[in-house]
Amino acid sequence: MIASVRGEVLSVGLDHAVIEVGGVGMAVYATPATLGGLRRGDEASLATSLIVREDSLTLYGFADARARDLFALLQTASGVGPRLALAALAVLDPAQLRDALSRGDTGALTMVPGIGKKSAERLVLELRDKVAALSAVNGAEPGQPTPGSASDAGAPVMDTAGIRSEVSEALVGLGFSAKQAEQSVNAVLAENGGETDTSTVLRKALATLGPK
Repeated sequence: MIASVRGEVLSVGLDHAVIEVGGVGMAVYATPATLGGLRRGDEASLATSLIVREDSLTLYGFADARARDLFALLQTASGVGPRLALAALAVLDPAQLRDALSRGDTGALTMVPGIGKKSAERLVLELRDKVAALSAVNGAEPGQPTPGSASDAGAPVMDTAGIRSEVSEALVGLGFSAKQAEQSVNAVLAENGGETDTSTVLRKALATLGPK
């Protein structure tokens, strides 16, 4: 298992970054919040989880080991794969997700695309005790701030049409409907006057789609 990577950030996209490790560029998929904290040319260190399939090896990156462990824990629940687990961590930060599972807040869980009322209830039933044990092991408490929050400094400005297209595509990739994606992106662009970058729009669009 590749438990972590550390190296120069070669590029940052909307759903992954490429980090050079020992002369090899590794594609690491991550949430918008984690990716927002990376800058091309800087050194980055991420906790990682390698998902092995018959036809693929996919590396997922996280701001810290606690988020990675929560990602792994989610996949122990029935019907939850890495894509849905990552979407859950994109919509709810680790502290919010732990809190929702601990308190049985199915309303918050259903904000994640792909999780309906019944599946939210199943997640609570299957993971409530496990997430409490995980929090006790790594010292994380519900509501504790999570490292790796995004920074907007130094981000390039793009044209509004390009931003709308790329961010909408990223949201659909996370499981939101095209209509939800379009409405949230339009709302964010209107609020910011179109003067912002793709990573910022994606994070703010996710915030409008997440729990209020």
